[in-house]
Amino acid sequence: MSLPIVALTRDIFPDQIDALAAQCQLRQSSGDQAYSQDELIALLRGADGVICTLRETINAQVLDACPTIKVVSNIAVGYNNIDVAACKARGVVVTNTPDVLTQTTADFAWALLMAAARRIPQAERFLREGRWQHWRLDQMAGKDVHGASLGIVGMGRIGAAVAARAMGFGMNVLYHNRTPSLDAGAAQYVPELDGLLARADFVVLVVPYNASTHHLMNAEKLARMKPDAVLVNIARGGVVDDAALIAALKAGHLHSAALDVFENEPALNQDFLSLPNVVLSPHIASSSVATRRAMAQLAINNCLSVLVGKAARNPVG
Repeated sequence: MSLPIVALTRDIFPDQIDALAAQCQLRQSSGDQAYSQDELIALLRGADGVICTLRETINAQVLDACPTIKVVSNIAVGYNNIDVAACKARGVVVTNTPDVLTQTTADFAWALLMAAARRIPQAERFLREGRWQHWRLDQMAGKDVHGASLGIVGMGRIGAAVAARAMGFGMNVLYHNRTPSLDAGAAQYVPELDGLLARADFVVLVVPYNASTHHLMNAEKLARMKPDAVLVNIARGGVVDDAALIAALKAGHLHSAALDVFENEPALNQDFLSLPNVVLSPHIASSSVATRRAMAQLAINNCLSVLVGKAARNPVG
């Protein structure tokens, strides 16, 4: 019996590639390219399974051109790059990688929050550029985190982990979901997003990206945030209207923003680069060695399980 064919769209860790290649006929692209739809179809055509990332769009056109695919295994929690309904209609299993990145991503949310609140990137640039010549009482003065109000938009696994860390800072934690969460601990449920935005000193976005959350934080919602508040986005690009956020930051309505994700990434609105009150990172919230290895391994296991006739650990849809 021949081994199944698995297409791998991105480089993963070399030892994991070797182990995967021992269990399937592995098809890889060279390097870490961005695919056109035709290039993606060429890679996937004839494959039984695909292990992909958020940068690859698996839609009905791709599936119709690659009818042998049985499983699409995403190396991510989110799966807005995959047309799940189209997969289901064709009997294709879709999987993701939850849980393994929860704590690492929550850690990074706090790294961003603290960096924005205490102006750490600005302070580092100030020092590196040789402008630190004397001491001033208000030099690089930022916002206190302890005792402040934290608003979490999306109380899932990662939101709950962010909330747990906030308790150590003595913060008043609020959260907004469609329904109350059993994992919220001592956090207070706020049924209306506007109510949370009006009360929170710091707002962390942890919602999935879909049609209902596209530009969830638009000009109107940003205006409802407290003056001098901080916005942190570790969700997905598109949850925030980037142009509206830039306008709010330029106008001085917000203290700052900290962003790990952007609309149209890796391209981003170049106006962000000239703003001193925004912290930018290239979609790395889950990027520790241990966590990225765990994500890749879970995606491999999900894919191979389906191809040998077993249930995937993390099916979606």
